[in-house]
Amino acid sequence: MNTKTIKTRFAPTGLMHIGNARTALFNALYAYHHGGIFLLRIEDTDLERSQAALAIQLMDDLH
Repeated sequence: MNTKTIKTRFAPTGLMHIGNARTALFNALYAYHHGGIFLLRIEDTDLERSQAALAIQLMDDLH
């Protein structure tokens, strides 16, 4: 029996768009269906596009 927990993530680059929303939805549904977790991964390696307001907007859009 497999005891590993399903864990999916969504690591957007830029603002939310229909392709991002689709990927996030499918990843979340897959994880939740299998009793796992869905993670939103915000990276700050691109300093020009890395702004706290954008991260908050992404979380609001996903909610």
